Amino acid sequence: MSISENVKYIGVDDTTIDLFESQYKVPKGVSYNSYLILDEKTVVMDTVDLRCSEEWIKNLKETLQGRSVDYLVVSHVEPDHSGSILKLIELYPEVTLVGNAKTFVMLKQFFKCNIENNMLEVKEGDTLSLGKHTLQFYMAPMVHWPEVMVTYESSEKILFSADGFGKFGALSEEDDDWACEARRYYFNIVGKYGTPVQTLLKKASGLDIQCICPLHGPVLKDNLSYYIDLYNTWSSYKPETKGVFVAYASIHGNTAKAAEKFAAMLKENGEEKVVVTDLARADIAEAVEDAFRYDRMVLAASSYDAGVFPCMQEFLNHLQSKAYQKRKVALIENGSWAPSAAKTMKGMLETMKDIEIIEPVVTIKSSLNEESEKMMENLAEIVANR
Repeated sequence: MSISENVKYIGVDDTTIDLFESQYKVPKGVSYNSYLILDEKTVVMDTVDLRCSEEWIKNLKETLQGRSVDYLVVSHVEPDHSGSILKLIELYPEVTLVGNAKTFVMLKQFFKCNIENNMLEVKEGDTLSLGKHTLQFYMAPMVHWPEVMVTYESSEKILFSADGFGKFGALSEEDDDWACEARRYYFNIVGKYGTPVQTLLKKASGLDIQCICPLHGPVLKDNLSYYIDLYNTWSSYKPETKGVFVAYASIHGNTAKAAEKFAAMLKENGEEKVVVTDLARADIAEAVEDAFRYDRMVLAASSYDAGVFPCMQEFLNHLQSKAYQKRKVALIENGSWAPSAAKTMKGMLETMKDIEIIEPVVTIKSSLNEESEKMMENLAEIVANR
């Protein structure tokens, strides 16, 4: 794939992987993106996961057409991008690795290699001339590791954005909705680090960017403001969509019935966008994505062992670790003799920033009755009006 006459895509698709980072479901696989700039000097922009190194090396050699590799820019040391570095060094022992101080510390932790004579350490704003192309480096610590940096190529106005603007899904898989899997990727992998992302976006705003080359997902060339605006919304923790996310944790089905009925009540109150998820069966990463996407959330859960049903606790643990904030949340609990779910959920939510608990909390005793239905009707009206 050609990005331009002199910038080539040499990455690979991984369609056999089941879990990305051993936790995120990727039914459409994932791409490991790597790029090659051909000039007086040749530069590889990141390698790929070791599991796909053979195909990557084939792509690299075919694109080089007999030339050697002068530089390897290491944007991010995570193994899905650095896994083939030793393979590259074996093929081209004179290659110079370009990174920052933290890059080389981490590389030595991951790999047993002597690269002391093959290192070019760069700092914020440093440039590297390749001939007609010039690379400029910008540090992006904690997006989402401390050594991350992005690279701007000034002649073609390309931003090599590391994990920024990445998404799940192999490039060979058709996917018209970039935002869906990019959102799930962002909030589950980068989401905790909104402030560093905002810092990087401010740096990027001073650059004339015509193309974004991420380490996962498609190269972005058209309507870049759309992608940048979404990243600004996500990283500032603002809701993307007006709507209500109803997440429930039900043991025997009564809480599930209550959650579905509550969703219907919201629609009766004029709420156009209501999404309902069964946390016991859902992909937790998608539930996290939806929690961040919408401006309001309703949690309906059974009490369990004087706390809350485990899948709800797991979900709230994920939200807590991803810095969930700036949202309004309503609570529905179910308990047959000593309801405890609401107290537990509220306690976890109170550890998060700028969370407003919408009162009143609804308590169901075993199953819905006339009284608890009326309480839900009242709550639905309040949630819809928020």
